[in-house]
Amino acid sequence: MREPVFSLKNTHFRFPDDQENTLKDLTFDILPGERAVISGPSGCGKSTLLYLLNRLYPLNCDGILSGSIRLFGKRAEDYTPGEINHRVATVFQDPDSQFCMPTVEAELAFTLENLHVPFTEMESRITDVLSLTGLTPLRHAVIQSLSGGMKQRVATACALIMKPEVLLLDEPISHLDPLTAKQFIAWLDGLQKQFGLTIVAVEHRLDLWESFFGRDIQLDACGRILADQRFIPKAAVAFPKRPTVLQAALSLEVSGLATSVNGKSLLSPLSFSVHRGEVTVVAGPNGSGKSTLLKTLCGIYKSSGGTVESDDNGYVPQSPEYLFLTQRIKDEIAYSASSTPTEIQDLMERLRLTDIQYAHPFAVSHGQKRRVAIAAMLADKRQLLLMDEPTSGQDAAALQALAQLIAERANEGVSFLIVTHDMEFAAAVADFVLLIKDGSLTGKFLCEELWANEELLASHHLLAPKGVKLRAESFA
Repeated sequence: MREPVFSLKNTHFRFPDDQENTLKDLTFDILPGERAVISGPSGCGKSTLLYLLNRLYPLNCDGILSGSIRLFGKRAEDYTPGEINHRVATVFQDPDSQFCMPTVEAELAFTLENLHVPFTEMESRITDVLSLTGLTPLRHAVIQSLSGGMKQRVATACALIMKPEVLLLDEPISHLDPLTAKQFIAWLDGLQKQFGLTIVAVEHRLDLWESFFGRDIQLDACGRILADQRFIPKAAVAFPKRPTVLQAALSLEVSGLATSVNGKSLLSPLSFSVHRGEVTVVAGPNGSGKSTLLKTLCGIYKSSGGTVESDDNGYVPQSPEYLFLTQRIKDEIAYSASSTPTEIQDLMERLRLTDIQYAHPFAVSHGQKRRVAIAAMLADKRQLLLMDEPTSGQDAAALQALAQLIAERANEGVSFLIVTHDMEFAAAVADFVLLIKDGSLTGKFLCEELWANEELLASHHLLAPKGVKLRAESFA
C-alpha cells in the first residue's frame, strides 16, 4: 500500500489566545495523487487545517497542537523550518500575503532563489511557468497593479515553479471570473494528470468544479470531521429573486469618468447612473477595471477626467483588513455609532458574528473578516455602498443572509454597486449588470437581457447563472 502524503491521527489544534480548539480530533490519510477538497461553513478551520499540512502552523502562530501529523511518512515536527515547502506548495486565499517582490518576474526569481536553484536554470523555468499559466505578457508587470484574479494566477505560478509533489489551494477561484475559473480548473486537471500531483483545496464554490475532486472532507462548525466521502458534484447556491423597487432620485451619476495610474490608462471615459434603491452588479473579465472603478468612485484613485455626483458612500474592499481600526469585532462594527446597539446586535446575529464578537478582526477567517467589513459598512448607514467581491469566502448560509440584507436595505432606498464574479448571487440581488471590458464600459443591462445573450456573456468571461436559464430563454 502506498505511503500517505499526509496522515493525521487524533489531531487537535488551537491558537494560543483561544480557550477552545479550532480543530478537534481529526483523523484521516491523503494518498499520493489524490484530489481532495476540504469543505464546511465559513470559520470552521479549513484554512487552519491547510496550514497544518504545510507546517506554517503551529510554528508561525505559537499554536498548541496535540495528536499526530505525519508528512510523507515523517513526523511533522521533525522537519526543519521551510524544509517541507520544497515538496508542498501553497496558494493562499489572499495572494497579496505571499508576495515579496515588485514584479512578476522578480517574484518568480525570488521563489527559485529560496530553493537554491542555479542561476543558469532560472530563465528557462520562469519562461516555462509563465507559458504554462498564460502569464507571459505580464512577465514585467508590477504585481500590485494587477487585478485580484491576475494576482491569484501569479501566486499559482509561484507555487508551480517549485515543481512540488503536493499543491495546497485555499479558495483558488474566488477572485476569478467564471470563464477563467472554468479554464483554470480544466488546466489544473491536465496538470495533475501530467505530473501526478496531489491536490488538496479549500473551497466554498463547489459547483464550478463539477467532478474534479474525488473526495470531500467536510468539517462542521466546531472543526470536527462531519463526513469524509466520495465527492458529489454540488449545485449552485439557490437564492430567491429580489423584486425590483427603484426610486426616481439618483444616488450616483458618473459622466466621462477616466482613471490613469502612473501614466497608464486603467479606465476609459465612462458614464452611467444608479438610482436610489438600485442594486447594480459590476462584472467582466479579470483585469478589466472593475475594482479600479470602485476605488475611483470612493477616492482611493484620483480620476483623470469626468465627474461623479453621488450620495455619501461606504466601501468594502477586496482585502477587508484595510478597513479595520479597532481591537474587537463588536467595536469595529459599532465604530461609526450610526446604528443603535440593537441594530448592531441584529447585524452580528444575521451575519453570524456573535460568537466571535470579542475576537480581534485580524484573527478570524477570511470569510469572517469580509462579513465584519460588510457589517461595519451596513451599520454606518451610508446611502451608497460599494462592495468589491463580498461573496468571496462565504458559505451558503452567509450568502443567503447577505442577499437578504441587501434586499432589505435596497427597499429602504440604499443603493449598491457590487463587483462580483458570482452570477448566481448577481441574479438574486441585482436589478442591472454593468459590463466592463479592457477598461471600457460595454453597457448597463437588465439582468434578464444579459442572461439571454450568450455572445455578450462569453465576450465578458461570464456564464449564465444556473437556475435562470429557462427564464432568460423565455424572455428572449
